[in-house]
Amino acid sequence: MNFFRGVMGGQAAGPQPSGAETIQKLCDRVASSTLLEDRRDAVRALKSLSKKYRMEVGTQAMDHLINILQTDRSDSEILGYALDTLYNIICNDDEEEQDESEDAVTPIPLSGKHKPVSMPDENAQKQADDLGVQFTDKFIEDPEHVTLLLTLLEEFDFHVRWPGVKLLTALLKNQGVQVQGIILVSPMGVSRLMDLLADSREVIRNDGLLLLQQLTKSNAAIQKIVAFENAFERLLDIITEEGSSDGGIVVEDCLLLLLNLLKNNSSNQNFFKEGSYIQRMKPWFEVGDDNSGWSAQKVTNLHLMLQLVRVMVSPVNSPGATASCQKSMYQCGLLQQLCTILMATGVPADILTETINTVSEVIRGSQVNQDYFASVNAPSNPPRPAIVVLLMSMVNERQPFVLRCAVLYCFQCFLYKNQKGQGEIVATLLPSTIDANSISAGQLLCGGLFSADSLSNWCAAVALAHALQDNLTQKEQLLRVQLATSLGKPPVSLLQQCTNILSQGSKVQTRVGLLMLLCTWISNCPIAVTHFLHNQENVPFLTAQISENLGEDERLVQGLCALLLGICIYYNDNSLENYTKEKLKQLIEKRIGKENFVEKLGFITKHELYSRAAQKPQPVFPSPEQMLFDHEFTKLVKELEGMITKAVHKSSEEEKKEEEVKKTLEQHDNIVTQYKELIREQDAQIQELKEQVSTMSSQNDQLQTTITQQLSQIQQHKDQYNILKLKLGKDNQSQANSQGDGSQVNGLQTEELTQLREEVEELRKQHTLLQTQLSDKEALISTLRSGASQTAEGSAGASDNTELLKELEALRSQIQAQSAEIHQMKTERQDLLRRAEAGSSDAVAGGDGSLDAAKMAELDSRLTAQMTETEKLKEEAKRSSETRAELEQQLASATSTVAILQTEKAKLQTEVQESKKEQDDLLMLLADQDQKIHSLKQRLKDLGETVDDEDDLDARDQTDDDDEEDDEDED
Repeated sequence: MNFFRGVMGGQAAGPQPSGAETIQKLCDRVASSTLLEDRRDAVRALKSLSKKYRMEVGTQAMDHLINILQTDRSDSEILGYALDTLYNIICNDDEEEQDESEDAVTPIPLSGKHKPVSMPDENAQKQADDLGVQFTDKFIEDPEHVTLLLTLLEEFDFHVRWPGVKLLTALLKNQGVQVQGIILVSPMGVSRLMDLLADSREVIRNDGLLLLQQLTKSNAAIQKIVAFENAFERLLDIITEEGSSDGGIVVEDCLLLLLNLLKNNSSNQNFFKEGSYIQRMKPWFEVGDDNSGWSAQKVTNLHLMLQLVRVMVSPVNSPGATASCQKSMYQCGLLQQLCTILMATGVPADILTETINTVSEVIRGSQVNQDYFASVNAPSNPPRPAIVVLLMSMVNERQPFVLRCAVLYCFQCFLYKNQKGQGEIVATLLPSTIDANSISAGQLLCGGLFSADSLSNWCAAVALAHALQDNLTQKEQLLRVQLATSLGKPPVSLLQQCTNILSQGSKVQTRVGLLMLLCTWISNCPIAVTHFLHNQENVPFLTAQISENLGEDERLVQGLCALLLGICIYYNDNSLENYTKEKLKQLIEKRIGKENFVEKLGFITKHELYSRAAQKPQPVFPSPEQMLFDHEFTKLVKELEGMITKAVHKSSEEEKKEEEVKKTLEQHDNIVTQYKELIREQDAQIQELKEQVSTMSSQNDQLQTTITQQLSQIQQHKDQYNILKLKLGKDNQSQANSQGDGSQVNGLQTEELTQLREEVEELRKQHTLLQTQLSDKEALISTLRSGASQTAEGSAGASDNTELLKELEALRSQIQAQSAEIHQMKTERQDLLRRAEAGSSDAVAGGDGSLDAAKMAELDSRLTAQMTETEKLKEEAKRSSETRAELEQQLASATSTVAILQTEKAKLQTEVQESKKEQDDLLMLLADQDQKIHSLKQRLKDLGETVDDEDDLDARDQTDDDDEEDDEDED
């Protein structure tokens, strides 16, 4: 006790021990003490010293602390102290919570969450980080330590679970890959961590979010497991509960975790889309009319939400997945909501910029979304298309640089694989469609192309180049555009004006933009090449630019001029005599040199900004001066560089051979095309003939069926004719023939009666079988009724049995009615037999004398009546068979009812067993609680406190129980 008084701050005689000695003594006490209280106090003292003496506590006490976690699992207090101590020595962050006063052992300077920590230099911080990494390596040397920590997270006690979450987060920050591997192979490791999101205590839930952020970093396997543990549903629920974009930092943490799960993970992206979670993102972007005064947290949340949308439709994703997500976003109204933010007033600039980028990627390559975006109008008077409003911002040099880049990206995405949109943009430049009373996209692009701002020149040139990308028709249409340069001078073409500005020696950024526009324009368009070469000044200007020895800044311009001249060679149709392919190559060889030309052409791909622009479509540049290359143009350069190099080095003979080969190939292709068309026609004819054959086959089958039916009818008519003929012959025959006729009629009647007798016997057997089945079912239901009466749900079972008995009584009555009908049929059969015998006897008795016509008529009428009664008997037999089928169905329903009753009985028995088990658990908990209360009372008595005696409390409880029993007896 004297030792702990010294540690707790009391005055002790003699020299004070150093920190290392104190820590060593505490470690010995933790290792050797047999009493739990002594170990607990020692661990608490280590916790208080772990911040000031981090190195000493980590090196000496870590093994003892891990041993505490393994052995003292029953005491949550000592577990919490041990976990806090481990967190203090492993964590490198300065964000440490203030200790409670009751846990404080020595005064330690606080380092709160928002309190700045002064560091003498960066080396000290680096040493602290290295120390945390070293202790982390020591902790995870044995993977069982991490598994033990995961097991402790299952404890519900706040003082165990919360420090456990913080410790695991610190381990992941220091050695994320190793700890991720251990958690991944641990049974139910990720599932245990996912349970943190369901904790009702917000502190643990929020720190659980931070833990999952560290866990899911750059690990696709863990990301998939977390996603399939219903993470999307839980995170979206938390975001909704916290107020969506108006929520606090918890919403930000949820969004960061969602970004970790979805970014570069196609499996999770598909799961997110298939789970209809895209539809739940729409309410995030509902903004009101008053958008002033957005908090910094709301701006951060909305920025992350927009990034989440962009992750789902990023150009780096597979085209099929991106198109599917774009379709879902349009159908659920998410694109419409984003366009509303785009056109709203008062939206912060950075949110507006990110919204433009998001809309860009939602419409990129999707014809439906691009058409919708073209129809969006800004809320102005008069209304203007959203594209026009955005282009006004792009060519306005007073707008922020990032906003202008975003607008350019939006325009590029709108025109990507959208020939309809390209045609609409180019049409606004044509003379027949220009409206002087309104501002069009073409006018804005031309204004930006020739303005004094070099960034506007570059953006307008790139935007116009995208309107021509892979569209030969619009390249030819743009040649018709005429510009009025000044009053009194004739208009010049847009192509000529671009070359005029090039020759004037403007800024590098302007010239690079114009050269990219010209290269895109005339590539794969021989007519545009002819128009460009028709100006006698263009080729001398290009050769002069390429041949000069200029500085580093001009090398890129020289390379682009070489590319433009190479395109003029490669796509030249030799329509101009002065600038055929051969003459241009001779000009290059004389003025520039082939090797020098190829070297200058290679300056483009060697430029440092070329590789940056080739990485992704979005134009992202740190400064306006570095905005030189466009992503689509880098693809064009990569495609043309090799072809131009080969074209320049080829001789005229090689070109002639290639021309001949091309012509031969074209002829071959024409022949192949003709054969293909012939084959298609023959295939179509064969298909038509097959259809005709199938139609005629079906018609033939129908005709054969008709013929068969007609043949059978003819045969029936023949039989009837023979019968009638026999009957007519019988009228003219003698008495013997009349007797023969009577016996023949009686013979026919006897065969029908025999058939009826067999049907009645079959019905009797079926009736007997049904009665046997009913008796079995009645016995089974009576057994179940007696068993169900013993359960707590007896009344419901009795009512079901009563209904079942009613159904059985109805079945019994139906069977009795059926029996009566069968008895009646038996009686009628016997009457028929008697009548037949009477008819035969009458025929024999009348053999001595001649039968008159009246007697024959009477026999015919009786025969007709008997045949009618026979038909009635057949119908009644048919009805009895239908009744039997209904009885079988009712028996099946009764069987299913019996099965349901048996299932309910099993459920009741299971619930009884579970309730007994819960009662036993409660009794165990009460026993443990009584033991803890007894030990606490004993400690209070040892400390000198006055405590009510347990016997007195028991006496009071007994008195209260007696009073309650008396009240119950009176009740």
